[in-house]
Amino acid sequence: MPTDPLPRTPYEAVTDPEPPEAIPNRPPSSPPGADEYAAQIKETADKLLRDRAGRGDVKLLATAARELRYCFKVFAAYRGTRKVAVFGSARTRPDHPAYLAAQEYGRRMVESGWMVITGAGSGIMEAGHRGAGRENSFGLNIILPFEQSANPIVHGDPKLVTMRYFFTRKLMFIKESDAVVLFPGGFGTHDEGFEALTLIQTGKSHIFPLVMVDEPGGTYWKLWQRFVEEGLLARGYISPHDTSLYRVTDSVEDAVREVTNFYRVYHSMRYVRGNLVLRLRSPLGPHLLEQIRWGFGDILAGGSFEQVDALPEEANEPDLAELPRLKFRFDRHAIGRLRQLIDVINAEA
Repeated sequence: MPTDPLPRTPYEAVTDPEPPEAIPNRPPSSPPGADEYAAQIKETADKLLRDRAGRGDVKLLATAARELRYCFKVFAAYRGTRKVAVFGSARTRPDHPAYLAAQEYGRRMVESGWMVITGAGSGIMEAGHRGAGRENSFGLNIILPFEQSANPIVHGDPKLVTMRYFFTRKLMFIKESDAVVLFPGGFGTHDEGFEALTLIQTGKSHIFPLVMVDEPGGTYWKLWQRFVEEGLLARGYISPHDTSLYRVTDSVEDAVREVTNFYRVYHSMRYVRGNLVLRLRSPLGPHLLEQIRWGFGDILAGGSFEQVDALPEEANEPDLAELPRLKFRFDRHAIGRLRQLIDVINAEA
């Protein structure tokens, strides 16, 4: 599987460097190391005992920390490969057109150099893994009151993790994914889709492509989009730009293109001292830069768009040092417009 110099985890991009007051006597230019954060975890554990926290509360924290630590370890070995999370109904049968589409999607994404993460169950999850193959599949299974065994593609693989809590599982899906693709499904599929949309919309996650894929000629996601437009947008519950955060299609080819093209020029993002830095695979020409300054001034909290080299604060990611940057003071509100900006960069650069 080919690798690409990538951020250590895309989820880290949404936070500014640790504020100076977070750790006493620390110079602002020197972010805390992992050992200092580990010390904070130990201090928090001691405080739980001093607070006389209940057994159930302490058990919850201990189990969550244990699950997350193990997941970090599993994913760390594959940090250089982009991953797509695939969601959909566990009830979809192997002869259903949506199953076949998900299987084809997994296969096509692996051909494009990606790996596939699913919830490890049957139906669409199994289809995504079947298309990707065992060696390119991650499974994040969940312990339920009724048994949900892992599908045969990923069962017994070291990249399969079984988790007790939905919230730790959800965190890992978003933290480790460079894209999210949803096929038709039930409550769980919509839960994952709306959570991803909410985290992107509120700036609590890195921005990534989110694609709803129907079976060829299907109407499942068209009905969903109608609800979004008539039930949410028309009533003012979301802004018009929020509809730029997702795509709806019934074509596997379009879904693959939507995800892979998102990273054609755009590489990754990071906040540095109030500035948003977009790392790019190639520099922007002067005409495109001027077009961006003219067309996207509404998303600035001040200043203008500048094309720069790696900033000193990014020294902890030396593999990305050679990438050109677009730096600007983003208002951290118009995420839909930010997605439109990335689309322009990918289309024009």
